[in-house]
Parts: sequence; structure tokens; C-alpha cells
Amino acid sequence: MSEKKLIKTHKNLDVYVRSIEFVTLIYNVTTTFPKYELFNGLANQMRRAAVSIPSNIAEGAARRSNKEYIQFLYIASGSNSELEPQIQIAKNLKYIDDNLFVELNKYQDDIGRMLMGLIKYRKSLNETLR
Repeated sequence: MSEKKLIKTHKNLDVYVRSIEFVTLIYNVTTTFPKYELFNGLANQMRRAAVSIPSNIAEGAARRSNKEYIQFLYIASGSNSELEPQIQIAKNLKYIDDNLFVELNKYQDDIGRMLMGLIKYRKSLNETLR
């Protein structure tokens, strides 16, 4: 019997899966924000930054070169970092409570670490190809 090969894509990456969970959480959380925040304010900005993370992971994975992939991972990392002050502002404005603040920060920190690990790994591939 022949074994089927498991083709690994960005969809199999823990950081991609975690970032999709984060987007969903951000959307659910921001629906509780005041209505004036939903379209032009903090909620909209948080949603855009969160969606950018898995979107850039996916787009980078579709690129032809490892160098391009790494660049998109850096963009994803930037979007993830953008959420840090936004989460703090939401807490300061009392749009989220302390427990939710901790949970959102954990997601943001975990994703940041995973992205940096993936970037480091992808960079090491460049070194082995030399």
C-alpha cells in the first residue's frame, strides 16, 4: 500500500491556525464596543490589524521565493504588534475587562513568538541553500 504524502501548507502552521482564532476573537470582542467605534474607530482598526496577520501568512506562503515569504511574515508580525497598543487602549476605555485583556495579550504574545520562530526557520533555509 502506498502512503499518501501530507502536503504542508500555511493552513497546517500553528501560527496560522492561532491567528485565525485571534481574528475570530477580535471580531467577537469588538462587537461589544460602542456603535461609534465599529466602523471608523478602534474596533475597525483592531479588526483590520487582526485580519492582516493570517492574510499575510497565506500570501507569503503563496510567493515563489523564500525571501518574499519572509517579508510577508514580517508584515504579519507588524500587524500583530499593532494590536498591542490597541488592546491596551480598549482596556483603558473600559471596552474590555482585565480577564479579556489578559487573554488578548496572550494571543498577541503567542502569535508574535510563533511568527519570529517561523521567520528564523525560513531564514535558516536560506543559509542551507548557500
